[in-house]
Amino acid sequence: MTGMVRDTREYFDTLDERFVADAARGVSATLQYELSGETGGKWFVRVRSGQLIEISQGQAERPTLTLRMDARKFVEMTNGNLDGTLAYMLRDLRVQGNVALAGRMKQFLPPRTTH
Repeated sequence: MTGMVRDTREYFDTLDERFVADAARGVSATLQYELSGETGGKWFVRVRSGQLIEISQGQAERPTLTLRMDARKFVEMTNGNLDGTLAYMLRDLRVQGNVALAGRMKQFLPPRTTH
């Protein structure tokens, strides 16, 4: 697994190193990320039949799931310093679309563990 990331660009640039194909088996979805703040932006990720097929900057057409979050907090979450479920409960992470898929993302796009 890849190490800690410094910003959102580095996260998306190294996303293929984090992706766990076995855990994504049966997943076909377009994940839209809308990250606010200094290093924010929009990115989308396409997963088809358990394979990571596209990582692009911009807005996807008809995403399955949209995640909205401050870019700094997103980096904390992806580095394993902020639990995604807690961020959702505190409304730091907003989810639109397939909420069950959001819960499953931790399995195929796991955060970097700090241990």
